[in-house]
Amino acid sequence: ITDRIKELIITAGGKNIAPQLIEGNLKSIPVVAQAVVIGDKRKFLSALLTLDPERVVQEAKDASSSARTAAEAAECETFCAHLQKQVDGVNDRLSRVEAIRKVAVLPEELTIEGGELTPTMKLKRRVINDKYAEQIESIYE
Repeated sequence: ITDRIKELIITAGGKNIAPQLIEGNLKSIPVVAQAVVIGDKRKFLSALLTLDPERVVQEAKDASSSARTAAEAAECETFCAHLQKQVDGVNDRLSRVEAIRKVAVLPEELTIEGGELTPTMKLKRRVINDKYAEQIESIYE
């Protein structure tokens, strides 16, 4: 086990997955600021991503997107397709069961004030799952 026991994700297939390693790999994508892996009791893993506001404009140009802010990028299909290609590149380094099949881009970053992070900057997974339940359900439809 390479993670905190209570953070382990158990998929519908019964596989135990430590999300920290996958989230670290997703954060290696230059435009990704934060990543949260979702998949407890689900058929596959997905991720909620937040974008680095300083890198969004350049990355949008690379993707031929007109987005200028993280919120615009989250809505832009061209930008999301470009981001999915980068996630697929990360998936090549992971085992099949750890691969992220779908991502959702959140319009703003996760914060301590918003209740999604602890004072030591750890993710509050239960709060994130409740707060972004609508986006998570749209991934698994």
